[in-house]
Amino acid sequence: MKIGLDSRTLLRAAGATLAAIALTLSMDALGASSTTAGLTFLVIVVWTATRVGIRISLYVALLCAFLFEYNFLPPYHSIRIASGAEWVAVITFVASSLVAGRVSERARREAQQAEQRRAEIDRLYTLSQEMMLREDAAALTQELPGLLERTFGLERVVLYMRDQEKFHASVEGIGDELAAAMRQQARAESAASTLEGEFEAHALLVGSRSVGALAWRPQALSRELATAVCAQVAIALTRAMAIAANARLEASRQSERLRGALIDSLTHELRTPLTSIRAAATTLMEPIGLDDATRLDLAAIVDEEASRLDHLIGEAVEMAEIDSKVLKINEQPHLPISLLRNAADHSRSALQGHVVEIEPGDGDTPALFDARLMGRVLRHLLENAARYSPKGSRIVLSTKRAEERLEFSVRDNGPGIDPADLPLIFEKFHRGRRAAKFGKGSGMGLAIARALLRAHGGAIEAASTLGEGATFRFWIPLKPVIEAQEDARAAAPTVRELPS
Repeated sequence: MKIGLDSRTLLRAAGATLAAIALTLSMDALGASSTTAGLTFLVIVVWTATRVGIRISLYVALLCAFLFEYNFLPPYHSIRIASGAEWVAVITFVASSLVAGRVSERARREAQQAEQRRAEIDRLYTLSQEMMLREDAAALTQELPGLLERTFGLERVVLYMRDQEKFHASVEGIGDELAAAMRQQARAESAASTLEGEFEAHALLVGSRSVGALAWRPQALSRELATAVCAQVAIALTRAMAIAANARLEASRQSERLRGALIDSLTHELRTPLTSIRAAATTLMEPIGLDDATRLDLAAIVDEEASRLDHLIGEAVEMAEIDSKVLKINEQPHLPISLLRNAADHSRSALQGHVVEIEPGDGDTPALFDARLMGRVLRHLLENAARYSPKGSRIVLSTKRAEERLEFSVRDNGPGIDPADLPLIFEKFHRGRRAAKFGKGSGMGLAIARALLRAHGGAIEAASTLGEGATFRFWIPLKPVIEAQEDARAAAPTVRELPS
C-alpha cells in the first residue's frame, strides 16, 4: 500500500527534523537533565499534533523518542531500548501524539464545519435580502436563477412556477425530461429531492403547498442547505405574488372608486347645463310672445350650455383614454412657438377678456414632440388660468430649452393657489377650496394634463403666491431632430403605455 506524501508534508517533516535536532543539540550543550529533555520533547510532540496533523505528529513522536533515547538515557549515544522506562518514554510520545492528533483533528473539523455553517448562513442572509428587495413577482422570477448562481456558485439553475406553468433558467433552453421531472417534483409536494440526468430537483414548499420547483446541477451543497435555500425562495415568491395580488386588488378598488367618483362628478356637472338647456328650450316653445332680444338671450344660453356640455363630455372621453393606460404618441419636429400660438388660438373663447402674451424664448428651434397631445396640455392649462384669473388680467406663455429638456410655462395674475391645495391639484376630481368662487369645473383638467405629459416622458409642477397668481411649469425630454424626420410627417404613431 502506498502512502501519498505531497511536497508540503515532506517540507513539514524536514522542518520538524531540523528543529528537533537543533533543540536536542542545544539541550545537550546546556547539560539538560533527562526529565527536562523528556518534558520538552513531549511538549513538541503535543504541539506538532495540534498544528500539522496526525501523520507528521507520529513521525515527530518517533523522532523525539529516538533523540531522547540516544542522547538522554543511558547508555548514552546508543540505540537500545533495554529498560521499562525507555519503553514508557517511547509509548508516551506515541500515545500523546495519537491522542493530541485525534483531539486536534476533531477540533479542526468542528471549526471548519462551524465556519462552513457561518458562510452558509451569510449566503442565505444575502439571498434573503436580495429577494426581499425585489417585490415585483415578475422581476423576481426572472432574476432568481442568476441570483442563486452568483450567491451559491450553482450551475444552470432552473425555476418552475407551478401556477403560471412557466420555466425561468439562467441559460437558454431546458430539456423535456428535466421539465417533466420538475413538474412531477412540484406536484409531489414533498421536500425530498430527485435526480434527473445532470440535474437535481427540489420542490418549493410553503407549509404543505407547493409553488413550484428548483433544479440545478449537483454541487457540493448539503441537503440541509438545499432545503433552506428552497424554503427561502418559496417564501420570497409567495410574498411577491401576494404583493402583486394585493396591488391588483387595490388597483381594482381604486378603479371602482374613481369610476364612482367620475359618475358622481359627471352627473352633478351635466345636470346644470341640461337644466339650463331644458329651461331655455321650454320657454322658447311656449306660445307666449317673446321679443327678439329675449329669444336671442335664450338661444345664447342654449349654445353656451351645450358648449359646456360638449367640453365636459370631451374631458370624460380624455380621462377614459388615459385610464385605458395606452395613448398613441406621434412625435414629429415642430416649432415650440407655433405650439403656443395654436394653443392660444384654439382656446380663444375661453380666453375672451384676458390679455395673452407669448414670450418666444427658444421657440424658433424645432423640437420633437406630439403637437396634438401637447396642445391638449396647454389648452387645459389656459382654460384653468382663464377660469381663475380676473377679466383683463395677463396670461403669459413661454418656452425655453434647459439642459436636456424642453420647458413650457403658463403664468397668470389670479388670486393664487392655497398652499394646502398645491400637493393635490393634479389629482383626479380635486378642486381647490376657493374654486366655487370662480365658476364651475370638473376637476379633471390638471389630472389629464399630468397624464399626457407622463406619456411624453415629462412632468409638471405648480408654484403660487397668494394674491399674485400661479405658474404652471412643465417639460418633456429634449430629443435630437434628425433631418429625415422633418420630411416624415406621415409617420405611424407610437403606442405608448402610460406609467402607473
